[in-house]
Parts: sequence; structure tokens; C-alpha cells
Amino acid sequence: MFRNISPLMSLVFGILILINPKLLSTLVAIYLIVTGLIGLGVIRL
Repeated sequence: MFRNISPLMSLVFGILILINPKLLSTLVAIYLIVTGLIGLGVIRL
């Protein structure tokens, strides 16, 4: 269904950080965890 979700996640997180800069560390952590799980094959999209 989704071939590459990283650019979409980056766009959404970038917009959220512009709206509320306090979310930066939380969103970066979520992004790194999700991309790591996708890279390891734990999550298949």
C-alpha cells in the first residue's frame, strides 16, 4: 500500500513542529523508532 512512508512522515512532523515547537523531541523520537522498525522488517507497509 505505502511504498515509502518516510517522506510523508517527515512532511507531517515538520508541519506539526512549525505549529508547536515543543513537540520536536517527541516527534523525532517517534520518527526514529518507526523508521528503525520498518528498516528491521518488524513493520511491513
